[in-house]
Amino acid sequence: MTAGQRCKTVERSNAKVKGMTKEQYAVVERLSQELNDTLKAAFALGDPQSELAGKVCELHKRWLCFYWDHYSKQAHIGVTQMYVDDPRFTAYYDKIAPGCTVFLRDAVKFYCKQKISRH
Repeated sequence: MTAGQRCKTVERSNAKVKGMTKEQYAVVERLSQELNDTLKAAFALGDPQSELAGKVCELHKRWLCFYWDHYSKQAHIGVTQMYVDDPRFTAYYDKIAPGCTVFLRDAVKFYCKQKISRH
């Protein structure tokens, strides 16, 4: 993805957020809390391939779709790698529990590859 493409993607995402109703925003906030709570519980189990980790991935996908106008498994994997690579995102997810960022990335990698191999 070129820098110009990234800028357009960010602009589209910002437009989606700005266009949200109060109700849509409340839904995404509840989803964020459910995602974080489920991530904490899945992380405590320690298995990024667990059923609960799969639920985390589904919730994360739903959350992403509030901001993205197109979902792809490769982009989902890529964004979670970016969370690991960018200390700002790592700090956010590791506030849930230290190591959660890497756990989320590993879970999403497994989840998306399982979904790819099933189709």
